[in-house]
Amino acid sequence: MSDLTVDTPRAGTDTTSPVLARLSTLDRYLPVWIVVAMAVGLLLGRTVPGLADALDAVRVGSVSLPIAVGLLVMMYPVLAKVRYRETSRVTSDRRLMGASLVLNWLVGPALMFALAWLLLPDAPAYRTGLIIVGLARCIAMVLIWNDLSCGDTEAAAVLVAVNSAFQVFAFAALGWFYLQVLPGWLGLATTIAEFSVRAIVVSVLVFLGVPLLAGYLTRTLGERTRGRDWYEQRFLPRIGPVALYGLLFTIVVLFALQGDAITSRPGDVARIALLLLAYFAIMFSVGFAAGRALQLGYAKTATLAFTAAGNNFELAIAVAIGTFGATSGQALAGVVGPLIEVPVLVALVYVALAAGRRFYPGDPTAPPARQETR
Repeated sequence: MSDLTVDTPRAGTDTTSPVLARLSTLDRYLPVWIVVAMAVGLLLGRTVPGLADALDAVRVGSVSLPIAVGLLVMMYPVLAKVRYRETSRVTSDRRLMGASLVLNWLVGPALMFALAWLLLPDAPAYRTGLIIVGLARCIAMVLIWNDLSCGDTEAAAVLVAVNSAFQVFAFAALGWFYLQVLPGWLGLATTIAEFSVRAIVVSVLVFLGVPLLAGYLTRTLGERTRGRDWYEQRFLPRIGPVALYGLLFTIVVLFALQGDAITSRPGDVARIALLLLAYFAIMFSVGFAAGRALQLGYAKTATLAFTAAGNNFELAIAVAIGTFGATSGQALAGVVGPLIEVPVLVALVYVALAAGRRFYPGDPTAPPARQETR
């Protein structure tokens, strides 16, 4: 007997409407808003004398206060969406959990390390920034892509929660391994002079630990006092857009600080973008193939693929800024990420839906075949 996991579609999930039609106006034009935020930041940085010094004058630890506020605001609503009590059903699926851990914490960081050294051997700052991106696993926008692709919502929430908790305790050790130990073993240059394990630990605890705790407490208290229906149907939609506002605010500040570097090195920005494009495509393909090989069913396969492909650029930016500074090449590598991630993962939603129709015709969780229209 096949051990194919059979799930049922989540009630109310729209599987037939076009992807963009199911996004809010805010999310639908997210790439446009990001470009606008970048342009505003560049313009402010070039036209307002002393702006960079003013933004960097007040700091939280090693991060400027405006950026710290933006990062915390950006991450809190997403972590408030996680169903922290929905763990037993997903954690009991050893195939899904094992595959997710391998893809997120072994394959993903190793692939980014390899791509960074292969494609950016002459750019140590960008290379280091992208390696940090590879260590920052999905906890934010991946929930949106998972929902649009008809993935398993509870599975995505649990995998996000596991990745969030794992990052708090393992991020610094993995950063040390991929930036110092492994390059040393391979005879490559290390970042011993620049790298600070303490800075990464502090950044992770502040910019992930704080919003994670806030999100957990918000959900726990909200469900206890008003119920899950009110919390998810009324409260979460109200705070959801705040994450995007925080992201855009952070990008404006970062690009105001990075203006000269970006406009003077467009070729470097293009190289970073091409590397990230390759990374997203490879990780999604490997994740989808793994889910299909493990017979997880369409919904969990889509969830596995998107959680493997997605990265937490907010955390990567926070760590890069806290460790190397807001005007560093490492921070620039993280800032380029959201601009590439959004259009690429929207395209991969369409790929997942098409693959579901083609490879999972009898799966109740797969999107239905398109109906012909005249």
